Amino acid sequence: MAKHTIGFIGTGRMGGPMAGRLLDAGYTLSVHDTSSEAIRPLIARGARLAGSPAEVASASDIVLTSLPTPDIVKGVALGPNGIASGNRARIVIDLSTSGPGTAKLIAQEFQPRNMTLVDAPVSGGITGAVNGTLAVMVSCPKETYEIVEPILKNFGKLFYTGDKPGTAQTAKLANNLMAAAALVITSEAVAMGVKGGINARVLIDIINASSGRNSASQDKFPRAVLPGTFDFGFATGLSYKDVRLCVDEAEAMGVPMVCGAAVRQMLAITNAKFGASSDFTSIAKVLEEWAAVEMRG
Repeated sequence: MAKHTIGFIGTGRMGGPMAGRLLDAGYTLSVHDTSSEAIRPLIARGARLAGSPAEVASASDIVLTSLPTPDIVKGVALGPNGIASGNRARIVIDLSTSGPGTAKLIAQEFQPRNMTLVDAPVSGGITGAVNGTLAVMVSCPKETYEIVEPILKNFGKLFYTGDKPGTAQTAKLANNLMAAAALVITSEAVAMGVKGGINARVLIDIINASSGRNSASQDKFPRAVLPGTFDFGFATGLSYKDVRLCVDEAEAMGVPMVCGAAVRQMLAITNAKFGASSDFTSIAKVLEEWAAVEMRG
């Protein structure tokens, strides 16, 4: 069976490697990004350049998007020269973290146009995107899932959350809240340990051999905090956006988020102090300044 012609919009730090994996798998690709630099490597490998999201949707059977914010996702999907203005694609896979509200809105707007949204946020960072080891959360009608499954398998392990729009986004927000919370609490604990006279690396080794181990102590601290590089690869602004979305959605559902609100506040401080483009491991730098220590080892 011939492979679908694929469109890919948003070929940045996450989207670029994912689009590259589709080229590796033999798909014909039409690509669009506001940055010519982001798109250049894919064009060099044979992808076709499209001038707008509408052009991508007119050249492709299935369009994938990997974009930074809910407003950009909505604009690309539904705005002037957006995907909905195209004349060919009937399935749109959104790999962004845009929140359940945005997923529901786009799915609803697509319906009269005979288009289906596949809500498919991913987790696992740039390394996961490059290696095809992402966790891909997917919500869409079951018959659509069977069509897109071979495409999404190129990115990693799939988790089908059901046919209700937005459920995959809810799962992603829950995960990203916990990832940020682990970074905040580990930063506090290690700052305390260093202030008390323990070498930061020794304390991290103790935590990782004990019941306090978590994604920050096992991965983010050894890679980006202990060396003092603060370059894990996920922007503070994006983490702050995800946690804000999570807390807002939870509150709208009537689910209290006491710890979540504290994590959101720590990200607000980090974002204000170091900027949205800083690495989100800069949370640890806030604690270093407050505690007057350096967490190295």
